[in-house]
Order: sequence, then C-alpha cells, then structure tokens
Amino acid sequence: MPKLNQFKTLMIDEFEEEKFHLPPHSHTYYEIIYIKKGSGIHHINNNLLHYKAGDLFVISPDDEHYFDIKKSTRFIFIKFTDNYFNSKQNLTCDEFLIHTPESFMRDKILKETVLKFDEPCRTILKNTVENITTYDHYIDVDNSPIVFYQILSIFGLIKETIRCMNMHMTSTHIDNEQISNYIHQNIYNPKLIQIKMISAHFNIAQTYFSAYFKRIFAISYREYIHNLRMTLIEKRFHNNQLPIKQIAFEFGFTDESHLTNYFKKRKNMKPTDFKKL
Repeated sequence: MPKLNQFKTLMIDEFEEEKFHLPPHSHTYYEIIYIKKGSGIHHINNNLLHYKAGDLFVISPDDEHYFDIKKSTRFIFIKFTDNYFNSKQNLTCDEFLIHTPESFMRDKILKETVLKFDEPCRTILKNTVENITTYDHYIDVDNSPIVFYQILSIFGLIKETIRCMNMHMTSTHIDNEQISNYIHQNIYNPKLIQIKMISAHFNIAQTYFSAYFKRIFAISYREYIHNLRMTLIEKRFHNNQLPIKQIAFEFGFTDESHLTNYFKKRKNMKPTDFKKL
C-alpha cells in the first residue's frame, strides 16, 4: 500500500473527480477532508462511511483510506504536517497545547462515524472551509494566523458536533495523579522522565510542558524531580542496606562518584557522612 509524503507544512488542495485518483493509501501527514459536492463511500480502516455534500473527515498517519465515488465529488483537502501546530504554539490556546489536534485526529470514533453537523455548525463549517480556500489564492496560508485560527475553529465545530451526537471520544483528560504516577514509576530511569519523553507520553507540547507543570504543581518540573530523587536516595541511605554503588546504579547514575557529587551538591555533605547521622 503506498504511503504518501508531504514536505510543505500546510497545503490546501481543491479538486473534483468522478473516480478517485488514488488507490488505498496512507500518508505521513494529517488531512481534514471536506466534501463540497457529490456522494459516495469513504473506505477508512476497513470502515465504509457513506458521504454526501457537507460531510467532513479527519485522517491521521495511522489511517488507510480511499474514496469510492458514486456521484462526481468536489473535495477540499487541508493537509498539514506535525510541524504546523508545533510552529504556532504562541497562537494556540492552552487546551490545544495540552491535547494536540494531532492526538485528537487519531481518535477511532472519528473513523467509524460520519459526523452530523446541525445548523448553525453546518453553515459555519462550509463558510470556514471556503474562507481557507479563498485565502489560499491570495496569501501564503502556511504562515497566516487567520488561516491557523480558521483551522482551529474546525476542531471546535467537530467537538461541538460530537457532544450533540452524544458520542464519547477516548478520554484525553490529564490529572495531577496521572503525571505524578508516571514520574514515580519512572524516576529510576532518567531517560523516561526527560521533558521530551513525558510531554510526548501525555501529548503535551514539549515547549509548554514546564510552564504547565509549574502551574499545576506550584513547583518547577526540574525541582520536583530533584526533590523526589533525593527523598528516595536518602531513604536508601537511612536503611543502610545497600552499598552506594548499587544505589547509584538503581537511580541511573553513571557510577558511585556521579551519585556522590549529585548528593553533595544538594546536601552539602557526602553520602558517607549522611549515613552516619
């Protein structure tokens, strides 16, 4: 099955066909597909979704799909890469920084059901898509804040429609306990608690994670990690059951000297002196 690539961050593509020009395929980017006119069947991940004018589909890199056109169909494709939203985080509201549009588009329910947009959402969606295609004729949409907000508004319309249809998406709610549990489970593996790893795990934008964490826990992420690690290490020393070398290995330090320097920097004493207290 072919896998399509796209190197431009955002592309708008509008065309009309009586037979879809692509076979079943996947791609490395994301697509919002609006049906301007026509009808047929959208084959996506072994689901058959009958489409008509005004319908909308979202496709992520995990998906395999193609269109079986029954009546000449005019498509509008809004195609973007991972970098599109990452490069505009200064424009994005907190909700989309925490739960990225990319993670939202992967939800299985959006590949199993045709969304039923009621008024006024249906008209707003039509006008929004037409605004984007109009801008594409005059400006570089890739760098346009106006187009960016228009695309964000499409996600708002999808969420409102899902609510009205009483459908339930996979929960993306993150609470303090989930984050703290992840940290406590992985505190012994320094790589897994790097910001790039934990932010990816919770689908929080990497550049936003530190500010988000400090607002939730009232302490910086770095200090939280240091405090937790030191508390556990001190307990190991107080128990006096394990040699320093083994404790260093347990917490991912390169050697005993590395742990000693780390401990001394934060307690102003060597582990051997601390164990005597």
